[in-house]
Amino acid sequence: MTDPDVNLLGLPRRDLEAFFVGVGEKPYRARQLMKWLYGRGVLDPAQMTDLGADLRRELAARAPLRLPEILAAQESADGTVKWRLEAGGGQAIETVFIPEPGRGTLCVSSQVGCAMDCSFCATGRQGFNRNLAAADIIGQVALARRELGDPEGRSPVTNVVFMGMGEPLANFRAVVQACEVLVDDLAYKLSRRRVTISTSGLVPQIRNLAEVARVALAVSLHAPDDDLRSELVPINRRHPIAELLEACWDYVEATNTREITFEYVLLDGVNDSPAQARRLAGLLARRPAKVNLIPFNPFPGTSYRRSAPEAVEEFRRILAGADIVTVTRRTRGDDIAAACGQLAGRVDNRVRVPLGSRQQETTWS
Repeated sequence: MTDPDVNLLGLPRRDLEAFFVGVGEKPYRARQLMKWLYGRGVLDPAQMTDLGADLRRELAARAPLRLPEILAAQESADGTVKWRLEAGGGQAIETVFIPEPGRGTLCVSSQVGCAMDCSFCATGRQGFNRNLAAADIIGQVALARRELGDPEGRSPVTNVVFMGMGEPLANFRAVVQACEVLVDDLAYKLSRRRVTISTSGLVPQIRNLAEVARVALAVSLHAPDDDLRSELVPINRRHPIAELLEACWDYVEATNTREITFEYVLLDGVNDSPAQARRLAGLLARRPAKVNLIPFNPFPGTSYRRSAPEAVEEFRRILAGADIVTVTRRTRGDDIAAACGQLAGRVDNRVRVPLGSRQQETTWS
């Protein structure tokens, strides 16, 4: 084995095949390993009985298969589960499982912290430390399946959303690798429609994603005009709404997906007026768009307040009246700070990249 610190968990099939060829084995060993890792949930090479004894020993010694360490686990009154996971160097990330009738959604993190600095998000308040590797991302899925059990041979995890800590498209390569594993028939076998990447609006990466992943896309919009969105989502200063929406409609056409989901966190007196709803409707009407209205979930130190239920319903009614599919998301896990925008983990901020800098997109893509 050439790399004493490689974690084979999370490597796409072609990379696993290349790994085995590089150490003098046949490419089919990748298929065998994937069946053990993802089909049976076995990480101990000693139990992989169709691999040769020498290969099993080498894998155990030189390419250990590791899951993140659980630092804490909490369960909400509504059944939502949150794990705080060790991310190395004294850092921690958070992963959330949301059970619903007929489905179970796992919300995974892609970075330790986040550099996007969205003003209504607890993760952004902490700054950015580092990107997660594909092994760290897939490790969250493998750990959740292990912790939740596998009743009647069916995994409780039916959907995976990249909506945890971090901006997924700022960690492009690792996220795409993880998506390949999630949809591979030898791994988690998820439909591409059941894997969703949520972005604050990195336009070049949205266009690149259309060429390589073709998974569902969610966009954090949160305002119908550039002035307000630039305050709430600073990346808008680089990629304004018109440019972002053009990339979204091109993504639908290139990937043959049904629609883009637009996330809209409602902030009392900030972005929840009927006039703003009508302006948003003007942007999205007659387009392949769905809107998720998200009641704001407070966190320590924020000055924002959740919109009144009446304001939320009026906002929804206006969008629905423009024939835009609109869903008001039910808050889940807020009693354990597991709801949208509340994930904090533990982050030692090491990096702050100016939003006007081209480095932000070229370094992390």
